[in-house]
Amino acid sequence: MTILIRSWAIAFCLVATANAAPPNVLLIIGDDQGWTDFGFMGHPDVRTPHLDRLASQSACFSRGYVPSSLCRPSLATLLTGKYPHQHGITGNDPPMGTDRREMLQHVRREATLPKWLGQKGYASLQTGKWWEGNFAEGGFTAGMTHGDPSKGGRHGDDGLKIGRNGLKPIADFLEATRDKPFFIWYAPMMPHTPHTPPERLLAKYQQPDRPLPIAKYYAMCEWFDETVGELLGMLDQRGLADNTLVVFVTDNGWIQQPNGNGFAPKSKRSPYDGGLRTPILVRWPGRVSPAKFETPVSSLDIVPTIFAATGVQPESPLPGLDLVEIAERGGKCDRKNLFGEIFSHDVADITRPAASLQYRWTLRDGRWKLILPHGSGDAELYDVVADPFETKNLAGEQPDRARALTADIDRWWPAK
Repeated sequence: MTILIRSWAIAFCLVATANAAPPNVLLIIGDDQGWTDFGFMGHPDVRTPHLDRLASQSACFSRGYVPSSLCRPSLATLLTGKYPHQHGITGNDPPMGTDRREMLQHVRREATLPKWLGQKGYASLQTGKWWEGNFAEGGFTAGMTHGDPSKGGRHGDDGLKIGRNGLKPIADFLEATRDKPFFIWYAPMMPHTPHTPPERLLAKYQQPDRPLPIAKYYAMCEWFDETVGELLGMLDQRGLADNTLVVFVTDNGWIQQPNGNGFAPKSKRSPYDGGLRTPILVRWPGRVSPAKFETPVSSLDIVPTIFAATGVQPESPLPGLDLVEIAERGGKCDRKNLFGEIFSHDVADITRPAASLQYRWTLRDGRWKLILPHGSGDAELYDVVADPFETKNLAGEQPDRARALTADIDRWWPAK
C-alpha cells in the first residue's frame, strides 16, 4: 500500500508539473547605474525601496558582472546569452560613413530570447533602450521602437519614453495578453543621462556640500526605482506576481563626475568593476527562496536561466549557467572564471570583433581580476575582495599569477 501511495504521489507531481502554466518573464534593465548605488547594496544616501523589496524576495547575487561595459553589446548579451565577440555586436555605432542598418545583420541571424519564447507561445513586448532597429528584428511580437532612421533616434526612439513618461504601453500589453504567457523587456533609459529628475526628488538629495550633478544622479536612481515599484505593482494588481519570473540587472556601471562632465574613467566603457559590476536579482515565487549570495555570476547567465524556467532547449549550448540552479545549491558553483571584453565605442569592422577590441578580462576564484590590454600596454592584476575599487595593481608583485590568468584568457578567446 505504501509503495502504491508513493507511486501515485510521484505520478501526480509529474502530471502537475507538466500541466503547470509556464511562467511569465519580466526582465528589468537599469541603465548606467553603479553597483553600489542601491539601498540593498549599502549605499548611505541613495534610496531604492522598491528594488530593496525585490532584492529581499529574490536570489540576490550581489557580485554580478556584465561582460562588456557599453550598453549596446551588453544589451545584446541579454538578448542572446552570448559574449559580444560571439553575437557580433561589439560597439554602439558602425564605422564612420557606414549605414547603421548594416549592424542589424547580427540580430537578424541570432536566436534571441523573444524568438525562442515565441516558439513556446509567448507574447513579448519591447520597451526602452533598443539599438537593433524595429522591435520585430529581435523577435518581439509588440514593441515601442520603430527603428526608422528617417524619424530620428538610434537607440530606442519612441521606446525611450517608457518610465520617464509612465508605463501605459506595458499596462495595455498586459490587458491584451491575458490568455498567453508573456515576456516583457523593460529597459528604460534610467538613471541614464539626461539627469532630469522631478524637482520633488532632486530636493531630497540637494545638500550644501554635495555637487548638483551628484544630487541629480542620486535622484535619477530613486526615480528609476519608483518606476520599478509601479511595474511590480501591476503584476500584483493583476494577480500575476506568483507566476512571473522577474530578473533585474543593469547594462553597465556608472560613476558620476562631480563636475557634471559625464562619467569617471573607471566606470562605463572601462574594464574596471565600476563599469562591469552589477547586482543581479532573480525572483520566482515558489521556486527561488530569497537569499543573498556572494557568488560571482554574469549577465550571460540570464538567458540560460530564462530558458530553463520556460522549457526552451537551444540548439547549441550557451556559455552561461542557470541562476535558479545556483540558488538552489546555496550559491555553490563550479565555474572558476568569469570572462569579458571591452571594445571601442564605434565599431572598426562590423564582421571582425577583434578589430575593435581594447581589453579582455577575467575574474578567477571570485578574487583575482586580470585586465589584459589588446596590443600594447601592461596587464593589471587586482584582488577585488580586498580592493573592490581596484586601486592597487599587483601585476608586478605577482607575475606568476598574472601569467596564469593571461593563459586563462587566451584559452577562452585568443582574439586573432
